[in-house]
Amino acid sequence: MSITRRSLLAFAATTPAALAAPSLSFASSAADTPFQGTYRFTVGDATVTALLDGYIDIAPDLITGFEQNRAKASLKKAQQSLYAGGVRIPVNAFLIEMHGRRILIDAGTSNLLGDTLGDLQAALNALNVRPDTIEMIALTHIHPDHAGGLIDAQGAAVFANAQISIADEEYRFWHDDSIMASVPESARGFFQIARNSVAPYKDRLILHTGEEEVVSGLTSLPLPGHTPGHSGYILKSADKQLLFWGDVIHLTALQFETPGMTVAFDTDAQQTVQTRLKLLDRAVADDLLLTGAHIDFPGLGKVRRAQDGYAFQATPWQYGA
Repeated sequence: MSITRRSLLAFAATTPAALAAPSLSFASSAADTPFQGTYRFTVGDATVTALLDGYIDIAPDLITGFEQNRAKASLKKAQQSLYAGGVRIPVNAFLIEMHGRRILIDAGTSNLLGDTLGDLQAALNALNVRPDTIEMIALTHIHPDHAGGLIDAQGAAVFANAQISIADEEYRFWHDDSIMASVPESARGFFQIARNSVAPYKDRLILHTGEEEVVSGLTSLPLPGHTPGHSGYILKSADKQLLFWGDVIHLTALQFETPGMTVAFDTDAQQTVQTRLKLLDRAVADDLLLTGAHIDFPGLGKVRRAQDGYAFQATPWQYGA
């Protein structure tokens, strides 16, 4: 799907009834062609699988600081192109298996943003992982490409036995009627999506503040800006760790090189950049292994300094993990 400012506003204005009933298919994709959007690796004693939900094209008019010639040069250097719809980015989620438990980092999109997304269930099917075996979904935030896959066509919980971990500030923001009333009418649909997505889990919420261990081995990390309660999670197992940083970076080929570049989805652009720069510096200094929802799939690597900015260095694949 290509997202432009016009399509974004049109989508946000969709009726609440439609937002409450995304279509979700549990049919296996393996019948004809094996599903390709999974990558399994280990972090200490934990097994992590990157799950590709699909991709979106982000139009240049949604990117602050976008300069076409420079962007084309940066994309070419990364062996990418500027598509007719804009800059193509993946939507990734992650399955953690440790201590006999299954935890998801984010839940995919379902069909809320078009037919190039919504493959999370196909990815889980390819792994023979049933939704009812997921014990927790740790949400980085409640945007539709992260939380849309929580509910089925009737608005019921897809993950029947899962708790939802989310920052208390994030939950309160999307459920604050005064804030919803204060934004343009065209943006209120996003509030309704957020509320619908988590509503079936209201009795199974774990609301965290600051850095908290939400389950043994997984700790929340506040990363505000993209949304008020946007969070990362740090997985620690044996002597290894991995940072899931959510939407700190959307545009792999552009924002590492130019970290001051923002997107229209950032609630507070200035705070987004401050959080990004602080975390990029920490990632370099601490040699952090990290991954994100929109880093080129499978999104696993480290950050290095490069000229005036930074660069993402993908980690070599683990074969047979």
